[in-house]
Amino acid sequence: MTVLLQSYKKSIAILAIATLLVMNHTIALAGLDNNFFGIIFSILLFLFAGRKTTLKLSYPLLTMIFLLEFISYRLHTKSLHFHALLLFICFVYYSFTKRFSFIAFICLFLFSSIFDQLFNYLTVEIKQTLCYGVYYTLKNFIPITKIEGVNFYIDNAKISIDTACMGLSMFKTGLLSGAFLLTLEERKQQKHFNILQILIFCSALIILNIISNYFRIITLILFNCTEENILHHTIGIMCFIFYQIVPLLFLIRFFIPKKDEISSNMIQPKFIPILFATGILFMTSLEIQKEQNYSLLENLDSSYNLKNGVWINNEVFKITTPETLTYIKTPIHKPLICWTGNGYKIIESKEISKNNERIWLTKMEKNNVSYFSYWWYEYDNKKYTSLITVLLLKLFNNKTVRLINETSIKELK
Repeated sequence: MTVLLQSYKKSIAILAIATLLVMNHTIALAGLDNNFFGIIFSILLFLFAGRKTTLKLSYPLLTMIFLLEFISYRLHTKSLHFHALLLFICFVYYSFTKRFSFIAFICLFLFSSIFDQLFNYLTVEIKQTLCYGVYYTLKNFIPITKIEGVNFYIDNAKISIDTACMGLSMFKTGLLSGAFLLTLEERKQQKHFNILQILIFCSALIILNIISNYFRIITLILFNCTEENILHHTIGIMCFIFYQIVPLLFLIRFFIPKKDEISSNMIQPKFIPILFATGILFMTSLEIQKEQNYSLLENLDSSYNLKNGVWINNEVFKITTPETLTYIKTPIHKPLICWTGNGYKIIESKEISKNNERIWLTKMEKNNVSYFSYWWYEYDNKKYTSLITVLLLKLFNNKTVRLINETSIKELK
């Protein structure tokens, strides 16, 4: 039996990957939907640009898969489960070949929906920080009366910076370009970068992306071109080339790969860690497909009149009154993302204190009408402003977590 297992190790591993992908085909398709090219590129880069390493990475990879699956199992987080599936493919490939690509590994994370969600949750905060930086740069050169969130008031005219100016697509394109340059340099020199060099290069790429977006906003304001048009996109592309691609081409000259290819004998992979990882992924795959009861209205404050409410879907409950529109949702539905998707322009988002508790206040506009949106996460009848905090609480204590969002045209005192 042992001899037979040894003979068919690769076939069994491939069968395990195929079975898990079939079981999770809806999750896999959803994960590939927004980042198809980036994920496929990262996997191919891992398979074809990986180098042999003496580092023992099996158990670190297995630990990462276990942690991702533990969170996915407890919170039914499909994006983490999909990323665990991708790591499993890398894990199996490394187990048989002892080849690993740190460049592809970093790309795989940054092209995942995990990073997308993290970026989306921070988009407004990043945008406001950049806009205030632009304001302090330009206020002594052009007549900027004031800044309010992402609105610049110049000569009594209001100029708004849109969400696209955060350049997530540009960041990913820059990352892809950086990964390509590093891989090309490794091929040219027939040597490999160490992990420190890769991390430094990625850090430089992030800094260049911030600089690119900073100058992009300045240029858009100077040309009074914040609306979507050909000039707007041309400015974005030019800033990307001059402040990301050109500096990357200059910096790559100072990054010289020094590690030679490691030659090794025939590798006998340890099959027990692969079986263990397969078992974890299989159990989580079964659990994550179960219909979840979110219990959003459980122990809800009695001040909310549920008779005026209606279920939009099993993750969103809406209560409508003449003064206020209230949404009670699962915590993953951040209002800033939902409002932006419905055509509202986010002006400012900040933490405030209300009844001695910290909550979020978001100012937004649509059709020249201003709205004030108050929202918070609620766990065990306490308000929180951090998603990470409430998810950690739920991870170890299975109690209801919800997001409450109250919106009106009047600012509450």
